[in-house]
Amino acid sequence: MSSLRTRSHHRRISDHYQAFGFAVLALLLGAIGFAGAPARAVLEVDVTRGYLEPLPVAIPDFAVPFPATTSEGALAEISRKLAEVVGEDLGRSGLFRAVDRSAFLEANPDPRRPVFARWNAIGAQALLTGQLVVRNDGNLQLEVRLWDVVAQTQMTGFRYVAPPRNWRRVAHLVADAVYERLTGEKGYFDSQIVYVAETGPKTSPKKQLAIMDQDGANHRLLTSGRNNVILPRFSPSQQEIVYLSLIEAEKRWRAFLYNLDSRKHETLGSFNSSTLAPRFSPEGNQMVLSIGNSGNVDVFLLDLPTRKTTRLTTDPSIDSSPSFSADGERIVFESDRSGSQQLYTMNVNGRDIRRISRGDGVYGTPVWSPRGDLIAFTKIRRGEFQIGVMRPDGTGERILTTGAKDEGPTWSPNGRVLMFFRSKPFLSDGSGGDTSLWSVDLTGYNLRQIPTPFGASDPAWSPLID
Repeated sequence: MSSLRTRSHHRRISDHYQAFGFAVLALLLGAIGFAGAPARAVLEVDVTRGYLEPLPVAIPDFAVPFPATTSEGALAEISRKLAEVVGEDLGRSGLFRAVDRSAFLEANPDPRRPVFARWNAIGAQALLTGQLVVRNDGNLQLEVRLWDVVAQTQMTGFRYVAPPRNWRRVAHLVADAVYERLTGEKGYFDSQIVYVAETGPKTSPKKQLAIMDQDGANHRLLTSGRNNVILPRFSPSQQEIVYLSLIEAEKRWRAFLYNLDSRKHETLGSFNSSTLAPRFSPEGNQMVLSIGNSGNVDVFLLDLPTRKTTRLTTDPSIDSSPSFSADGERIVFESDRSGSQQLYTMNVNGRDIRRISRGDGVYGTPVWSPRGDLIAFTKIRRGEFQIGVMRPDGTGERILTTGAKDEGPTWSPNGRVLMFFRSKPFLSDGSGGDTSLWSVDLTGYNLRQIPTPFGASDPAWSPLID
């Protein structure tokens, strides 16, 4: 839980926003404690509990001087969109509910002195107010305050300065700040998703690399579709994505690096055999991947600066889908060495191999939580595909989703939400075959579809953007 005191932070966004691949003017943001002594409040949300009633948060439009415009349009319209996106972010977490605006007893509260009785009367437990202005340099300045309506106290306050065109990112940052203040956990809204966009015939779709904000906005394609791609993965530095591409001339998959800043693709390495399922280490200077040769597949460690590989497994079986632990000390992978596909962990040097999956069914696509406390996986049991989690020693297995074909989990930056893709089966009339992205929290209750303009598979969640 958080300390329930007004806190101060300072963060800075670089002048060149590499993770999105386009230039951004200085986006400066800092959490500030506004005038007045810190006050204790009573609001807090436990993210580890099962289903709970979402906390009602009132988010009116932020106050603006009238009239006011920016190069991007009317300031009042930007204010409205800011508040809307903040509410949508918080609502998707399943922990919060934006109070219906039609219930508001006042549309424009004083951002520094709200009348708490008016918000308490409509059931709001938290209130977010703010003031949005255009500075002399043309940038927007947003000051926001989070209030505990019942205790009638300010919980925290923040100030953000950004170019008008970056208003959506500011909204994600505000949502992250509210989430963190009320849960004690880092938010995950200021992040991106890379995935495989599927277009054309469903039986043989064209597969292109695509990227978008975690809410589906700012969508763009990164590859032309000339060669199909699968299994994209983010680097912890956010500047690069590794993915596999099918080289038609060679009839094999090759690993490539895509630089989000330069928008250039380069071959990861020249291997004599197919490379499979590469993932970055927590520091981003190494990669763990599988290399197949003559029907055998083993796990290798790749040093990115030198491109030197070290073989970690030698069993005459298929060892694949490796993923680093959060501290970089161990690796989880899938293997059929026991006769069926199961999950194993080993030290980063390939020693101390232990089987951790023991349930009924086969297991695959393991990925270690960024918190280090859980491993997510796909499980197939009696023809059903399931997304689940277990502790690193294999205990505490929990199934979060069950579908015709749910697979390929990826963790949110705070380790509290999973995204995966769901495929519908083909029917006898030729329909079906659709692929889509979904998210679910660790309680298994908050299951939501993620909007994409195309069929979607193989999602990978970025770290929080610095």
